[in-house]
Amino acid sequence: MESGRKKREIARKRRAQRVRRRVRRSGNKIRLCVNKSNTNLYVQLIDDVKGETLAAFSTLTKEIQAEKKSRKELANILGEKIAVKAKEKGIDSVVFDRGRWKYHGLIAQIAEGARSGGLQF
Repeated sequence: MESGRKKREIARKRRAQRVRRRVRRSGNKIRLCVNKSNTNLYVQLIDDVKGETLAAFSTLTKEIQAEKKSRKELANILGEKIAVKAKEKGIDSVVFDRGRWKYHGLIAQIAEGARSGGLQF
């Protein structure tokens, strides 16, 4: 019999795989991947065809750490920064990969910031 912890891990992996399966079906678009821990947020632009990360930001970068704001405001700033970086690289539309998290709270703030920065999902 599996323990509760093991069941939660399996459920999380399935949820992430389900989201990524839908994301990969969307063609050869660049993927905006969001990850979060208890303390930090991470955002990456990933080209799955080439298998490389084009740009990345997190709340650990010095530019974002210098701004003393709430986590929701930092999430919005993160989205705007990654959108600016994408525009510099000539990327206009991406596929939003939220991973295993609901599109709610901080994840939604990142997406909102990216949209306000000019990215299309």
